[in-house]
Amino acid sequence: MILFFIKESLRLFSRAKLSSFLTFVSTTIAVVLIVISYFLYQSSENLENYLKENISISVFLKDYVQKNKVENMQEEILNTGFISNAEFISKEKAVEIFIKETGEDFRKILDYNPLPASFNLKLKSDFAERDSVKKIISTLEAFSWADEVVYRDDFMQKLLSYIKEFRLYIVGVTVIILLVSIYLVYSTVRLIINSRTEEFETMKLVGAKLSTIKIPIILNGLMIGLLSTFAAGILVYLIISYAGGYISTIKVIKFDSIQFIIIMLISGPLLSFLVTLISLRKVSLKIST
Repeated sequence: MILFFIKESLRLFSRAKLSSFLTFVSTTIAVVLIVISYFLYQSSENLENYLKENISISVFLKDYVQKNKVENMQEEILNTGFISNAEFISKEKAVEIFIKETGEDFRKILDYNPLPASFNLKLKSDFAERDSVKKIISTLEAFSWADEVVYRDDFMQKLLSYIKEFRLYIVGVTVIILLVSIYLVYSTVRLIINSRTEEFETMKLVGAKLSTIKIPIILNGLMIGLLSTFAAGILVYLIISYAGGYISTIKVIKFDSIQFIIIMLISGPLLSFLVTLISLRKVSLKIST
């Protein structure tokens, strides 16, 4: 019986060659786009977290603050729960940074150091949204030893909003391709069913089971899904081989290779299987009159 199902499913390719080919192509494209979308989506999340973790806030200290209280200040900052790192920059180090960035040494003119000590703070990624940053700044300004709180990462916030919009576009394009692929697979299955109407009616008259009618079509859909996955795997491999050198230079871009492979392996067969089941839902043992 298993051999009968396999032979019947293979015969379906010759009965709907063009539709089967279009379904194969569309399913392959769908699998490739699903995999690429997963890669881009996960990479954008990694990039977003990287940017969020590198958003910095500077808290300048009042001149009278004693150096031996720096550790207490750091502990007070970290206890707020939204700071991942608090680096203390002394007045002396502030001079070194100023000279390095500007190339000018004001000490040749001034006999004192006007630069204040400060803390350079890195936010936890969960608290890097614009509204959260405003609340964090208000909290930091309330510290008795804080003279001024400076936040200059407005560009970073714009970049984060662009990344979120980019993810929405990825999802939108993927959904459109999936809908087109589902329509083509559905149309192919319906074409196969319509072309075999007389044969199905004969099988019903001789007492064939519903499984005898449906299983070959379901197997045919699974075969197209597997072939599409194989073809998609080759295309993805070629894409990775071409772009791998560029990707490896961007340390922020990381993804789970196991999930990547699993998604690619199940996308094609699962897409074809589910759409085929939907297409066969109206097929029954009722004899048409």
